[in-house]
Amino acid sequence: MSVGDIAGLIAAIAFVALVIFLAVPLLKLGKVLDEARGTVRQLTEHTLPAIDEAAQTIRATNGQLEKVDTITTSAAQVTEDVSALTTLVSATVGGPLIKLSAFSYAVRSVLGGNGRQR
Repeated sequence: MSVGDIAGLIAAIAFVALVIFLAVPLLKLGKVLDEARGTVRQLTEHTLPAIDEAAQTIRATNGQLEKVDTITTSAAQVTEDVSALTTLVSATVGGPLIKLSAFSYAVRSVLGGNGRQR
């Protein structure tokens, strides 16, 4: 064996050692990537149903809010109607009641005034 053959053999052994040394971290990295892929798959499997349920809940909530809006609009209309009715009753009944009250006061004043002047 010549010196060149020994040097080539040492270089080949060093290259094999380097490949083995680099192969171990690459295999570990491959396992980490497999675990990450599995984790992402599980996360997706559990997240999608939760997102679907949240969307369904939001749709149901929007439906309820539309009903509440209808009720609120109806209550506002009833309030306007009651206000208009109160104004109408006040205008219709209020005038005669004020006149009757004034007449009653005048009669009491006249009758009470005669009794005081004795």
